[in-house]
Amino acid sequence: MKKIFALAIVSLAMTSIQAQDINDALRYAQTDLGGTARFRAMSGAFGALGGDFSAINVNPAGSAIFANNQVGVTLSNYNTNNSSNYFGNNSSDRRNSLDLNQAGGVFVFNNYYKKSNWKKFAFTLNYDNAKNLDNSTFSAGTNPNHSIDNYFLSYANGVSLGTLSNNYFSDLYYNEQQAYLGYNSYIVDPTTNTNNNTSYYTNVSNAGNYYQENRTRTTGYNSKLAFNFSGQYTDKWFFGFNLNSHFLDYRQSSSFYESNSNPKYTSGSTVDAIHFNNDLYTYGSGFSFNLGTIFKPVKEIRLGLAYESPTWYRLTDELSQRVTTSGYGLNSTQDNTQYSAGIVTDPNTTMVFQPYKLQTPGKLTGSFAYLFGKRGLISLDYAIKDYSGTKYSPTNDFTSTNATMSNTLTKSNEIRLGAEYKIRKVSLRGGYRWEQSPYKDGKTISDLTGYSGGLGFNFGATKLDLAYSYAKRDYDQQFFSQGLTDAARIKSVNNNVSLTLLFEL
Repeated sequence: MKKIFALAIVSLAMTSIQAQDINDALRYAQTDLGGTARFRAMSGAFGALGGDFSAINVNPAGSAIFANNQVGVTLSNYNTNNSSNYFGNNSSDRRNSLDLNQAGGVFVFNNYYKKSNWKKFAFTLNYDNAKNLDNSTFSAGTNPNHSIDNYFLSYANGVSLGTLSNNYFSDLYYNEQQAYLGYNSYIVDPTTNTNNNTSYYTNVSNAGNYYQENRTRTTGYNSKLAFNFSGQYTDKWFFGFNLNSHFLDYRQSSSFYESNSNPKYTSGSTVDAIHFNNDLYTYGSGFSFNLGTIFKPVKEIRLGLAYESPTWYRLTDELSQRVTTSGYGLNSTQDNTQYSAGIVTDPNTTMVFQPYKLQTPGKLTGSFAYLFGKRGLISLDYAIKDYSGTKYSPTNDFTSTNATMSNTLTKSNEIRLGAEYKIRKVSLRGGYRWEQSPYKDGKTISDLTGYSGGLGFNFGATKLDLAYSYAKRDYDQQFFSQGLTDAARIKSVNNNVSLTLLFEL
């Protein structure tokens, strides 16, 4: 008879086989329409405009457009509604959060030496939450094809029974840990009771359908602190660069439940319900840089070109897992009496994996803006980002994952259009954005469509901006990376309201 093993205290372990996948990479490679309210209201179309704190994230030359020293802060409300369809069953969940997502200051230095073509310089320090990671999804439906037992079988087959029976959970590699959870919760059993056995079978009946629920709740941020320097050369050219420090903190709690409509209690062990909990904590830092220029051929026209480097992250994962099963004959007594029992497999262990690196793709942005004197403007940005270049390292540990990303991801085009019209002290703003799917199939994650609008109030040395932005995107959510790969289709709608307060110094 197998014994359930649980550690009495939380322990730390270092393993060399890890479980990062394409979904984790895209979570940190994609960014939101963040930043100041003016930036959001015009859908981020600021590559040729500048003069805004968040504009330097698109084109660092934009800080040289500022005429005066300024400081500003932005408060945003994030509201996300997720509708799920899983095998024809609809369900929904939502998340609302409030965040101080932007704070910055710019210092402008005019050059009074008249013989120099350099008119002024600007130094900017700006913080932006590049992606708010607060989210919540819930999916439920009856799967006629696959049980979660396939997940544990996919890891167990090939692992010796001696490895699972004679080692602590914290001494195992990740794949062996998943096999351990399935074995000790009686989801899988060895075909032969020998230490060198590497073949397993399932105790989950295949006679019925599988009712499944998956709930995922996430919190965290992917923020950036930009150190920007720019300069104006003659009346036509602006140049700038950023050095960016990135800070990532992400927590994900997922709970999966499955019950079998026809467990077929006969003899031996039969599992009729499974509850699998995973708690993931990812944290780390990164570095990137930006280069950009803005050119004014005539007073009314501005042209921009900017490059954003890849972001090089160094990340660490912590993971804790727990499996609960119920069924018939799972924990037989020595006289072979069969009875229904609940089995809890909780190693009480937080696994701390070896730090790893992630390189997200760079971005190239071309921009055009036309200014109607001081009354208004229209601005257009076009950007391209090649997600197929996303990769983990050490490369020897992520050969398969990197190959998958290279083969399934592609170049993504993005269009941002913004406009502003001033009526005395009030500015009316609007914008549109479209972002192409990072997947070659265009379906796993769909194209994103967004709209925005806002108001600006100029009180002289103080400015107040208000913005509303809407974005919609559909995507497939796989509950597990292997074994059980059926996906729920999520329709995600984001409604955000931002308020920015600016002070001229």
